[in-house]
Amino acid sequence: MDYLDDLNEAQKVAVQSTDGPMMVIAGAGSGKTRVLTYRIAHLIELGVDPFSILSLTFTNKAAKEMKERIGKIIGDDEARNIWMGTFHSVFSRILRIECEKINYPRNFTIYDTADSKSLVKTVIKEMGLDDKVYKPGVVYNRISSAKNNLISPAAYADDPEISSEDKMAGRPRLAEIYATYKNRCFRAGAMDFDDLLFNTNVLLRDHPDVLHKYQHRFRYILVDEYQDTNFSQYLIIKKLAAAHENVCVVGDDAQSIYAFRGASIQNILNFKQDYPGFKIFKLEQNYRSTKVIVNAANSVIEKNKDQIKKTVWTDNPDGKQIIVHKASSDNDEGQFVASRIFDLKNQFKTTHKDFAILYRTNAQSRAFEEALRKINLPYRIYGGLSFYQRKEIKDLLAYFRLTANPQDEEAFKRVVNYPARGIGKTSLEKLLIAANDADLSLWETIERAAETSHSLNNAALGKLRDFTTSIKSFQALIQNQSAYDLGQHIASSSGLLKDLHQDKSPEGVARYENIQELLNGMKEFSDSGEGSGKNGLRTLADFLLDVALLTDADNDDGDNDKIALMTIHSAKGLEFPYVFIVGMEENLFPSQMAMNSREELEEERRLFYVALTRAEKEACLSYATTRYRWGNLIFADLSRFIDEIDESFLDRRDLLNSRKPKSFNEDFSNARKGFFNPSNKSANDTLFSDKKQVSQAITNPKNAGAIAKPDDISVGTEVLHSRFGKGKVLSIEGENENRKATVFFPSAGQKQLLLKFAKLELA
Repeated sequence: MDYLDDLNEAQKVAVQSTDGPMMVIAGAGSGKTRVLTYRIAHLIELGVDPFSILSLTFTNKAAKEMKERIGKIIGDDEARNIWMGTFHSVFSRILRIECEKINYPRNFTIYDTADSKSLVKTVIKEMGLDDKVYKPGVVYNRISSAKNNLISPAAYADDPEISSEDKMAGRPRLAEIYATYKNRCFRAGAMDFDDLLFNTNVLLRDHPDVLHKYQHRFRYILVDEYQDTNFSQYLIIKKLAAAHENVCVVGDDAQSIYAFRGASIQNILNFKQDYPGFKIFKLEQNYRSTKVIVNAANSVIEKNKDQIKKTVWTDNPDGKQIIVHKASSDNDEGQFVASRIFDLKNQFKTTHKDFAILYRTNAQSRAFEEALRKINLPYRIYGGLSFYQRKEIKDLLAYFRLTANPQDEEAFKRVVNYPARGIGKTSLEKLLIAANDADLSLWETIERAAETSHSLNNAALGKLRDFTTSIKSFQALIQNQSAYDLGQHIASSSGLLKDLHQDKSPEGVARYENIQELLNGMKEFSDSGEGSGKNGLRTLADFLLDVALLTDADNDDGDNDKIALMTIHSAKGLEFPYVFIVGMEENLFPSQMAMNSREELEEERRLFYVALTRAEKEACLSYATTRYRWGNLIFADLSRFIDEIDESFLDRRDLLNSRKPKSFNEDFSNARKGFFNPSNKSANDTLFSDKKQVSQAITNPKNAGAIAKPDDISVGTEVLHSRFGKGKVLSIEGENENRKATVFFPSAGQKQLLLKFAKLELA
């Protein structure tokens, strides 16, 4: 068990505690992934069957990395047998096995968000509703929220409170849209992402034999990022863990930032109520950031009321204070950040990928993109258009989906006339009406055209049947050809490759190259593991499942050496040597939308904590005094979160900037009027306490402004602070590096300062 030597004491205790319910509270950068990984390896070393271990992560990338680490400790064969992946990938696997019990086909399609919104839009249009009132995005989010709270269409319609909310919002028919949407997904043999969890709950609720089977299969359950679970995920875990209660959840309540998509911080705060005999372990040593960054983050998050108390610390170097920069506008802010990155790159010979610019909303990226482009610094926007959302990629994937599941209506509509084959909009609308009247899928309507009522002419029906015949020819090969071989065949035979190849514009060439890149990925997929086809062949259906479950964090364009621009939500789980947190203004961060309750404000504070703890070496906070919002120029106030950071950790350049004279003449004028004006007592008090000190400064300039050593400061000492002016030390506490002074400043009141960072001068 030499691998245990890689762990610190807190990590080792958590890894070696194997049985019973346990919660690991892991501070930012404290090595929680290592604990999860080593705990699984340790279980297997103790003789636990890998097939009986269920490990749930939030990205496929994290699951893959963990499996690789486990493989290095105990061997790849054992690691391969662990049930490990995201909630959606693991439970879609169970649904594939048990789908017949809930009347779904084994090869059901998984709709992504774009597919789901497209179907919602279709339903709204068919119901004759105004899509400016029933906005597809808003309706989809409402349906998604209902599913995550396990509210079925019937329960949604019967709930008077929900009905009242919809009526007040001017959308009284939302329950009908939900019911129709759910039915259309079922008819198409499709589930959206929320259905994967909703239907798993239905499966475990309605089929006790299935629940019993998986309760006893999974003797040990491990859950990463438990603070980000929603009600649906929470209930699945609780049901599966009921038999053995060997459930280990890992997370950090201080990093719970996904309430907007249904995550509940109460899941982690109430763990002790679900499992009264639970053990709790705290990982408090941060391996990522400097002392300044760790302590600054602690000083902010301690303001939250709802939290599990812990003290994060680090043995890393002190590091530099956090720069606070004030800009006159968002463009000025962009220029400052770009210039600072340029200077740091030249000074420390860093790579572009060492830098991240984090903002509260995607709309803020424009100013930084423009500034970076002007000085030719490459960047990448996370959360932008992913590779798999490009039109040409979705077109080819639609052919693949239709091959695997001919009932998939969104895929059918996308490619039935692409490349053009003479099936016009009118013919498709007639087909849709006929399908809805008969409550059949589009595919079934064509197959049973002789039995159903429709107004399609023979020419249109003939073209539709030719299309379905070509799809059937692809279906015949699905079990006998690899994903790559069949994918290449479909791309060629469908005419899609030819159509793209004929476009010689730069955009057309790029689209053709994207298809080639997709096929390259399919080749790698086909050659790297076993699948569901004959003799373990990795089939097209296997590839589609893999692609459908990719998360934003799993997508990568292959060129990594770029400055990262992203929202703070997208930055969760990442780390960078240099981090710029921008737009630090009231009503922007914290968001104006989060001012309705203490709970909402605390979530914003946790979001700021996440942003700050992404930084390894240096962090910089910036804000603009003016900013255009909704076409209006507004004057912005400094974010309260900056004021909540202990001053000793900040380099307040924004205050220096605000006092900085605009010209030499103004400088000279200010000096005459202020600093050397006997009547200006506050200015004189701030600079020199008396005439004797002025004389000493002139005769012995080395002593003027010298920073006092912490040991030189005691109770009663008069000190000078760069921001607060003259003050008197009231008390001292702590030892050595942790020595703190409580100082009273007439201009600012009582402040507690960490002496090694405060830069106090003796008055």
